[in-house]
Amino acid sequence: MTTQEPAVPERDGGLLRVRLDIAYDGSPFSGWALQPGLVTVQGVLEDALFTLLRRSVRLTVGGRTDAGVHARGQVAHADLTAEEWAGMGRGRDVDPADAFRRRLTGTINRVLTDGVSGRGRSVRNSVPAVVVRSASRAPSGFDARFSALWRRYSYGIADSVTGQDPLHRHTTLWYSAPLDVELLNEGAAHLLGMQDFAAFCKPREGATTIRELQRYEFVRGKDGAITATVQADAFCHNMVRALIGSTLRVGAGEMPPVWLAQRLAARLKDARSILAAPHPLVLEEIAYPGEGELAGRAALTRARRTSGHLSDGSAQGIDADED
Repeated sequence: MTTQEPAVPERDGGLLRVRLDIAYDGSPFSGWALQPGLVTVQGVLEDALFTLLRRSVRLTVGGRTDAGVHARGQVAHADLTAEEWAGMGRGRDVDPADAFRRRLTGTINRVLTDGVSGRGRSVRNSVPAVVVRSASRAPSGFDARFSALWRRYSYGIADSVTGQDPLHRHTTLWYSAPLDVELLNEGAAHLLGMQDFAAFCKPREGATTIRELQRYEFVRGKDGAITATVQADAFCHNMVRALIGSTLRVGAGEMPPVWLAQRLAARLKDARSILAAPHPLVLEEIAYPGEGELAGRAALTRARRTSGHLSDGSAQGIDADED
C-alpha cells in the first residue's frame, strides 16, 4: 500500500485543485489505494486521468477503503494546470467542471472495459463500477484528506428474524442468529467519544489508534433489516469492521454489553477481534468545514499528526483514514 501524502500545488506552477466526488462498487477492487499487480479504485482513476491528460496525476483521498468496501460519498482531489482545466470543453462554451466529469467518467469506463490501462496495469477482471458524481474547483485551502471533519459509514445486516433477500446479498451481511437491537446499541454506547481503539484496529508502525467515535448506532428498518451507522473524525485500519464484528456478539447475546468497554480498556487486539465481512460496508459521507475554515482544519490535522499527543500526553496524530 502506498503512502497518502498530500498533493500540494506548486506555488509558481499555476496549478488549481479539483474536488472529485466519487461512488463505486468495491466488489471487483482490492481497495482504494494503489497496490502492485492489483486492481484498485485509485489505480483505475489515475489511469483514466493519465489517458485523459497524458501525464501522471496523483490523487489524494478522504477515506481509504479496504478491499470489497463500497462508497457513495468518497472525496478525492487532484491538481491540474489552468490550461488543462480550461481545455476540458475542447473550445466549446461549456462548464469545465461538467466537461471534466463527463470526459473522466467516459475514460474510466473505457479503461475498465478495454482491460488494460494507459500505463499497462491489467484490469481485465474489473467491471465499470466507478462513477464520478461531480467535479468542481476546490475552494482555497481544501485538502480531501486533511480538511475532513468526519467520515460516516453504514453497514447492512439481515439476521434470522429479517430473513435473507438474495437481491441484497452483495451489500448485506447474512447473520444466522437473531440480533437484539437494544443490546447492540447498549454495547455501542460504551465505545463513543475520544478513545484508544487499539483493540479494534490493525496496528501500523508509527500510527496512533486514538480516534473520536462520534456516532455508533443500530436501527432496524421497516423491512426488518438492521443498519449500523458509524461516524468518527477518522478511522484506523479495519476499525469499522472490527467494531461491527465485536458488537454483533453482544447483539446475539454471546457477550454482555460491558464486554466492549472491557476490550476497549484492555487495548489488546487478539483472537476475539473478529472482523465483520467487508461487502456490507459503505462509505456514505465525508464532511468538511466552510470555505473559510478549510485551511485551518487541514493545518490542525497535520499538526496533530506531527505532534503525536493529546493534552494528557496520549498519542493523537491522525496518520490516515482507512477501512
